[in-house]
Amino acid sequence: MEHLAVIMDGNGRWAERRHLPRLMGHRAGAEALDRCMHYCKAAGVKYLTVYAFSTENWKRSEEEVSGLMKLLSSFIASKEKTLVKEGVRFRVIGRRTDLSEKLQSEIAALEEKTKDGDFTLVVALSYGGRDEIVRAAMKFKGATEEEFAACLDTAGIPDPDLIVRTSGEQRTSNFLLWQSAYSEYYFTPVLWPDFDQAEFDKALDAFAHRERRMGGRLK
Repeated sequence: MEHLAVIMDGNGRWAERRHLPRLMGHRAGAEALDRCMHYCKAAGVKYLTVYAFSTENWKRSEEEVSGLMKLLSSFIASKEKTLVKEGVRFRVIGRRTDLSEKLQSEIAALEEKTKDGDFTLVVALSYGGRDEIVRAAMKFKGATEEEFAACLDTAGIPDPDLIVRTSGEQRTSNFLLWQSAYSEYYFTPVLWPDFDQAEFDKALDAFAHRERRMGGRLK
């Protein structure tokens, strides 16, 4: 498997079950992301895309949104040296103009510093699949699917082989709508902060037993 995508769901519920502020759940989710990157690298996965903040998430409370943006800024500052050292290329997809100028600058700087990494972490931030397709359509001047794909935020990144959604929800939630046409899905009731090596292995094992026809017939 080359590309794993994850809808990181359940941070808030994880915190609520422990009678903690929701932001504590998001911090635990950030730690789970750090672990998942290492699982991927050990398994030979080359791309990890995570759904961090959707275009719809701006409707959440100002306190939670502000906390999430600060958490992302902190992640960038604290992980910069580690990402460079470990060869992780950092990339953000989504509507960047929704973000503060400071955060946009921090993202661009980290993308530049990590551009030579051989493992790619893609963070979907202020992202919505429909919005991405609309923005791509406004730029599109070609005639083929390949030319249209080059206008998407994910240009140059292979489509995900497997999309994992945690917390028991079973819907796509506007994530990678174009790119997931032939992706396999794996749903688990485990909340994202509790997604550990055992759960990662279960997801990869389930994927290994799928028959991927890609629109064709098995021989």
